[in-house]
Amino acid sequence: MVTKVRAKVRTEVERYTYRVTWSDEDGEFVGLCAEFPSLSWLADTQEAALQGIRDVVIDVISDMQSNNESIPQPLSSKNFSGKFTVRILPATHRYLFIQAKEANVSFNRLISTILAKQ
Repeated sequence: MVTKVRAKVRTEVERYTYRVTWSDEDGEFVGLCAEFPSLSWLADTQEAALQGIRDVVIDVISDMQSNNESIPQPLSSKNFSGKFTVRILPATHRYLFIQAKEANVSFNRLISTILAKQ
């Protein structure tokens, strides 16, 4: 039974968002999971850092399940509306609005294009 549950958890873990980056401070690669920002794993290679963070996430999810805690939804399966509100300085708003008018595009189109380039 435990093997079946662990296999299901392993499948769910594959849907999470992982990143491996170099840590100058630690002198090793660090594996991270966006859905579990407090977790990390250090290793000598990128592959080992990725495997390490995945194993940690499996252990954490198994523990959360045994304690009837809610498991974070993978970002890959989350629905996004495509809308968000950002507060900016009025002068910046004016500057961007003028840029949009001069480019003959909507304000939303200009901002979307700028964000997509980042």
